[in-house]
This record gives sequence, structure tokens and C-alpha cells, in this order.
Amino acid sequence: QVQLVESGGGLVQIGGSLRVSCEASGRAFSGYAMAWFRQAPGKEREFVAGINRSGTGTVYVDSVLGRFTISRDNAKRQVYLQMNSLKPEDTAVYYCAATLDDRSWKRIEYWGQGTQVIVSS
Repeated sequence: QVQLVESGGGLVQIGGSLRVSCEASGRAFSGYAMAWFRQAPGKEREFVAGINRSGTGTVYVDSVLGRFTISRDNAKRQVYLQMNSLKPEDTAVYYCAATLDDRSWKRIEYWGQGTQVIVSS
């Protein structure tokens, strides 16, 4: 079992930056690829970014490429999402996810509870 707890969400102005964090407890954190998903009001949950077990490989959805950076610290059992140049369409609940599937990122083993990010003028 892996427990994931997100933090760092909040209200930010258009063009601003925010970093959300996810702390893992339980089974070996480094054994999982990690990802961030988001769900905006009235929309389906979507994949945002993923990072492999060692932190050497990352993947992003096109809409955040060049603006968001995912990283992880296996010693601290944490994964981060640095979000820059934020846009109103980035407003969503952001979820941390642990998976053994770092190809399709569709088979998620564990989810966090989510943290709200609101981008507003």
C-alpha cells in the first residue's frame, strides 16, 4: 500500500508560478513511476506529466510542455510539479499518482486526494 498526500495548491495570478508537492508513505516509493493528473470542473481527469522510477525520464501533455516540470526526490519520497506561466485553463484539482505502467500511464495503482489550483486574474 502507498499513501500519497499532495500539498502546495492555491490561488495564483495568470502568468504566475506554483509548485505542488506529493509525499509518499508505505511501500517502496522508488519502485513506482509517478505522475500528475488534473481534473477541471465538468471535465474528465487528464494526464499532465509523468516521471520514471529513477527520475531520468519525463513526459508531458502538449498543453503544459515548456511550462511545467515534474521532478522527484526518492530519498525524500516526494514528487513535485513546478508550474510556470500559468493560464486560466490550468485551473483544476491536481492529483498525484503512482503507477507501474510508465508507458501508457493509464493503470494507476494509487491516487492522492488532490490539491486545488486556481489561476485567476
